[in-house]
Amino acid sequence: METYEVKIIARIHTDLPEKFGVPRQSGLIPELQGRIVFEPEFRNVDAVRGLEGYSHLWLIWQFSKAVRDTWSPTVRPPRLGGNQRMGVFATRSPFRPNAIGLSSVALEKVELHPQLGPVLHVRGADLMDGTPIFDIKPYLSYADSHPDATGGFTDGLAGHLLTVDCPAELLEEIPEESREALLAVLRNDPRPRYQDDPERVYGLSFGGRNVKFRVAGETVIVTEVE
Repeated sequence: METYEVKIIARIHTDLPEKFGVPRQSGLIPELQGRIVFEPEFRNVDAVRGLEGYSHLWLIWQFSKAVRDTWSPTVRPPRLGGNQRMGVFATRSPFRPNAIGLSSVALEKVELHPQLGPVLHVRGADLMDGTPIFDIKPYLSYADSHPDATGGFTDGLAGHLLTVDCPAELLEEIPEESREALLAVLRNDPRPRYQDDPERVYGLSFGGRNVKFRVAGETVIVTEVE
């Protein structure tokens, strides 16, 4: 079997250290902030010359928690309740022959850090903290946007937002700059689609805190922040 080696050029840093709570697609939660820090070999300011002129980027990255030696031609998409199989290439499942993801993110700014070199500040990523990045490309609206595109089995499955009930004293345990992002993650219902137990308490690792919550009907109830 022919192979090709790729290099990790950067890693992204976000408030989500675990898979639970990570948005199901990029762009769903624009409040989520991320910092892309290049590996030492690629900390060259010339490599990002002109990048500040783009509003959005494509990230090509690794599903680092889903790397495996085998693959299956079909997967069970969570959006279908985990009971129906679809072809792996008809989904965005992380369990692929090559564990590679593709995400579009908004570029806020390019920071020239004295120790880390160019650092990209982005929003709307669907990546865990520390996710390896293989490549970064500009998003071109004239070529990359297709307003009339169809979405296969995902059409009509876009999740609706929940209401979040979070006492003020608990929300204050979260750094101010991350509060709106946390509320957005909870509104988007991070639970697996097949779970609907109003008494079950979930724990979401976010920004160095463990946020505990349960869901009753259409309301997320935050019970504790550790």
